[in-house]
Amino acid sequence: MADEIGNRVHQMREKAEQLSKAAEHASDDKESRRLKDKAARLRDQSEQLNSMAAGDVYPSD
Repeated sequence: MADEIGNRVHQMREKAEQLSKAAEHASDDKESRRLKDKAARLRDQSEQLNSMAAGDVYPSD
């Protein structure tokens, strides 16, 4: 189970990195902001999932 969560966290972080790179190359400011926001949400979710998997019962806000 821990391996599954670790893999999921890794995938989420990779996707966030891809979105950040796409945001840097986006020609439209709205699209760039949308991609950056989505990447930030994914990073936050991956941190929360990682913390909860490590036994921290209180997710960070």
